[in-house]
Amino acid sequence: MCGIVGLHLRTPELYPRLGTLLSGMLCEMGDRGSDSAGVAVYGDVTWSPPGQGCVSVADLGTGRREDIDLVARTVATALDDDVEGVAVADSHLLSSDASSEALLAAVRAAYPEAIIAGFGADVAVLKGVGHPRVLTESWGLADAQGWQGVGHTRMATESAVTPSGCHPYAVGPGQCMVHNGSFANHATIRRELRARGVVFDSENDTEVGARFIAALLAEGRDVESSLKELCRTFDGFYTLLVSDRDSFAVVRDAIACKPAVIAETDDWVAMGSEYRALAGLPGVENARIWEPEPEVVYAWSR
Repeated sequence: MCGIVGLHLRTPELYPRLGTLLSGMLCEMGDRGSDSAGVAVYGDVTWSPPGQGCVSVADLGTGRREDIDLVARTVATALDDDVEGVAVADSHLLSSDASSEALLAAVRAAYPEAIIAGFGADVAVLKGVGHPRVLTESWGLADAQGWQGVGHTRMATESAVTPSGCHPYAVGPGQCMVHNGSFANHATIRRELRARGVVFDSENDTEVGARFIAALLAEGRDVESSLKELCRTFDGFYTLLVSDRDSFAVVRDAIACKPAVIAETDDWVAMGSEYRALAGLPGVENARIWEPEPEVVYAWSR
């Protein structure tokens, strides 16, 4: 079933409340998916320091828990540059003056089996196995700040309940995707992408959609045309939310059987699988609220 939420803040005065608002939205969707959850937070100065390359690691792949200072030193040696680190529950958030891509390469050199949750300027991605309420508390999400957040609660249907199977899938620089539904032809598209050299971290159908979008964006396409191409290519039932540090977009399949609600005010834009995810937002009583139309891409930018 799964639940997805997203919040794009237009008013800087609300930035300090991003984590609190996003936590409430995500926990409201807990009964739509209680086996795992994840968030992408844009703009938290502790988790993703401004002007730094950033990488979020969900699991080091070593089979043991390692101290964040040791992880930062190990990656710094591979990078040959200074690396700072923040431990958030089981995740390691790393940053450096180097580019996000260079830092990512160093993480993979130091920890070849690591599960990369996300990378890119101004973004931190956290995901894990467990109930959303437990996870948000362990992350201290309520204290996070920033201008945008995306979240997902998962009810697994076709791949393992592991950190690599959790959403968001953040496979391009600063990009992430969350998904409610299923792609019927994901195996065929995965084979086609692998033939083009794309490497996958899981067997999750959502990762196929995320890497399809990332490949189009890397070719210079914009988010709207990329999502329209996904609608033409993928079969199935889905509601998708795709974001990067500057934009936020939503699309549903041609039948639109997976629920979604969008609300907009002068201060924010938000979406959720159900209205109750939005009910606690400030000023929601004055918001323009609607259900997105089938195969129409709704997008907002900073």
